[in-house]
Amino acid sequence: MRIGIFTDTYLPYVSGLVTSELMLKKALEDMGHEVYVVTVNLENFKYVNDKDNKIIKISGLPIGIYDARLTGFYSVSAISTIKKWKLDVIHSQTEFGIGTFARIVAKQLNIPLVHTYHTMYEDYIYYLTKGHFDKPSKKLVEYLTRFYCDTTVTELIVPSRKIYNLFQKKYDVNKKINIIGTGMDIDRFKKENFKKEDIDELRKKYKLKDNDFVIGSISRLAKEKSIDRVIETFKIVKEKIKDAKLLLVGDGPDRELLEDLVKKLDLSDSVIFTGKVDIEKVQIYYQLMNVFVTFSVTETQGLTVLEAMASSLPVLAIKDDSFIDSVEDKKNGYLFSSDEEYVDYIYKIYSDKNLYKKLSENSRELSKNHSNKVFGEKVYNVYLHSIEEYHKNKKIISNIKEVITSKSKDKKKKDDKK
Repeated sequence: MRIGIFTDTYLPYVSGLVTSELMLKKALEDMGHEVYVVTVNLENFKYVNDKDNKIIKISGLPIGIYDARLTGFYSVSAISTIKKWKLDVIHSQTEFGIGTFARIVAKQLNIPLVHTYHTMYEDYIYYLTKGHFDKPSKKLVEYLTRFYCDTTVTELIVPSRKIYNLFQKKYDVNKKINIIGTGMDIDRFKKENFKKEDIDELRKKYKLKDNDFVIGSISRLAKEKSIDRVIETFKIVKEKIKDAKLLLVGDGPDRELLEDLVKKLDLSDSVIFTGKVDIEKVQIYYQLMNVFVTFSVTETQGLTVLEAMASSLPVLAIKDDSFIDSVEDKKNGYLFSSDEEYVDYIYKIYSDKNLYKKLSENSRELSKNHSNKVFGEKVYNVYLHSIEEYHKNKKIISNIKEVITSKSKDKKKKDDKK
């Protein structure tokens, strides 16, 4: 099968979405399919046709959200190349920009369109509105999302029950919705696949001692990720666990504010900011941690949680629908509702070695449910179904048109005889 992935966000940008796209591409190629990518040029304004890697990059303008750029809705050069690809299905990963282009290409070239909804846009509106007109802006986003996901696509994929419920209850989407969490390369995160000297070298870099209890987070340092709450609760944790350290892996627009918060709380000796980490090297950072935590309620799935599980880490996640398919309460970690509950769970895991061992083993085992192989097979089945439905519907429409045309001709003949 020849598959086109259309996305506004791709390498060299690093995010959960990019990870998801790379995992999908790898899974499909491992199954023997040909995968092509249409994306935005994040580095300059040039149009690029990378034939060797089967990637088209369309020029775009910065929109003020991280390194993201927005393209125009049509590219003649891209259309010309895409025609030569002879795609069987288009899989869009975004609603706007390249997503709109995907919709146009699908209609123009008569190709079924599958769409994965990744982002809770309502949680990101403030980056554009700066606090003004939030309510009407959210309504507009809701309208546009419903239009794109219900009106224009053949079939829809969402990564978690959280998004499924959003589309069913709030957006009232009528398309078939498939819940398929992003897969991952589990072997990449297994403890035994890392050299002790490499881990020790990294520990030395961040001045981590053997007896330190490392609470870790891998995330963009931005408002919607609630890293401020991770830091504020760490102040309480530190009072109960003297050898606790907080490792914050990643970078983002709020880094300076968060560093100021750390200084204000007198935690500079215990909180470590690593800055941006190469996506190909991030897996070793999990090996520095004893437990993985997240307070974010804006995730659509939480890929870092799955990566932590594959790394045999107990996970503490705020109670949110994004995590209920991965964190099984009291089995491989805990879902908490309050700061007090979170701190209690941290101390419980720290003080009970047998509990820690059990949670770690269960995390590793449960991560197998999210392997990249399983992910690829599920998405491929959606492609097959969407292609079948698309051409079936096209045939029905074609037959209806033929009947209407035939009746129109018959009527004309009768009118002419009169």
